Amino acid sequence: MKPICCGDRNDAERLLAASSEGLSIDEINPVWLKTPAAPLSASLIEQVVIDERRLVDALRTLEDCFDFVLVEGVGGWLVPIRRDFFVSDLAAQMKLPVMVVAQNRLGCLNHTSLTVRSVIEYGLVCAGVVLNDTAGLTDIAAKTNADILRQVLDVPILPLLAEEATELTAEWGTAVGFFGKAAMP
Repeated sequence: MKPICCGDRNDAERLLAASSEGLSIDEINPVWLKTPAAPLSASLIEQVVIDERRLVDALRTLEDCFDFVLVEGVGGWLVPIRRDFFVSDLAAQMKLPVMVVAQNRLGCLNHTSLTVRSVIEYGLVCAGVVLNDTAGLTDIAAKTNADILRQVLDVPILPLLAEEATELTAEWGTAVGFFGKAAMP
């Protein structure tokens, strides 16, 4: 599920293609704002009010139909959806475990640590961190980020292999964060 798309609908279309048959694009992606900007900006430009209850209800409907639902965020943990409502608030309302996806580069330690701490402060489970590598990246930060994050965070750190990251980056672009729901023990 991709609750909100801004700009093109490519992520939702890819999720639909990977999903069980019988779903519509609107079930996968209940809010599509055509403006390629943060949801708050896009909704103001398009004069649309985003109702989080609609998004949570759409998730619950999918959960009733499937054993597993993965939900992709929109832009990152503290991206505003409305003036008073952020992606983090949506994840909390959906009561989802969180998987943080971050670019493996300089600045990653700060960004990732702040995000993971905020996830935990929201009372949610941080299922782990995926570091997106970039093919040919050889700087010292990229080489050491995973090890340092393992030392300072108490969540699994899952670096992608360069060839996997290249494929994902080409297909999905850069994702700041994902959250999803599965049958958790």
